[in-house]
Amino acid sequence: MTSQPQPFDASLNDLASEGINAHDTALIFEGGGMRNSYTAACVKKLIDNGVEFGWVGGVSAGASHAVNFLSLDSFRAVESFVDFAKNPSFGGLSSMLRGTGYFNAEFIYEKAADQDLPFDFETFSSNPTPLNLSAVNALTGETVVWTRDDINQVEDLLVRVRASSTLPLIMPMRHIDGVPFVDGAMGDSGGIVIEEAEKAGFEKFLFVGTKPRGFVRPEVKRKAGVRGFFRKYPSVAEAMISRPAKYNASKQRLLELEQEGRAQLFFPEDMQITSTERNVMKLRANYQAGKQQMYSEWPAWKKFLESN
Repeated sequence: MTSQPQPFDASLNDLASEGINAHDTALIFEGGGMRNSYTAACVKKLIDNGVEFGWVGGVSAGASHAVNFLSLDSFRAVESFVDFAKNPSFGGLSSMLRGTGYFNAEFIYEKAADQDLPFDFETFSSNPTPLNLSAVNALTGETVVWTRDDINQVEDLLVRVRASSTLPLIMPMRHIDGVPFVDGAMGDSGGIVIEEAEKAGFEKFLFVGTKPRGFVRPEVKRKAGVRGFFRKYPSVAEAMISRPAKYNASKQRLLELEQEGRAQLFFPEDMQITSTERNVMKLRANYQAGKQQMYSEWPAWKKFLESN
């Protein structure tokens, strides 16, 4: 594994002497762009306490959380959504004007893994936990799900994480085998893969979200405008228009499972940024807010994960 510098928050070195066996539980990460700096502390806490799940799924930025968790790389889990944003190749308006996107996805998800932000594919590959990633076929609107069976080398993984994270409008589509893909949150799950986790046979769930508990995704108002903008990809337009209903249904299912005692849900209480934030100081502050909430909720998490 490539040696790495210490994260800016060195106080998080709280590796547990014994792990937690949560093989009966599915772990689900919500996306949200740079809002995931808030939940990066959750990823690190789970890694540092040696929690092992039976299934891990995520879409969009949640896909990054999922693979960082499975590679047991707590440094990368934090760095990806905090200090990495100050890298000159990360993105911005100049990057968008060059056609590489407001977030330079090719660099962030693929090229950076070689040197700027190394990915430990060996550890990831040796981790037997099932993985579930998804993106949307921009030509058909079909949700495409990828598992470990689709990943033979690190490039296979990185390109799929990028495809799952390709936000329409601000990031160029990623083609895989000639097919263009957009963000997995535009798919059947609406961005919360609870249905996939239930289909996999799980009855206990830990959900790490980036939207407040009371958030309800509003209906798209300017449908004609969306359809006009994506006239070359009408399936993408329809996916964006139909997403709110799908998201809200998945969110409601989570709340029902929580009432039944079968789900532990994390909703941010002090989210301080939007999904496109690139200011490192604001990202650090947001991370610290998430860390504070994570530590206050950890006893309840631990109790839930250790229960039969």
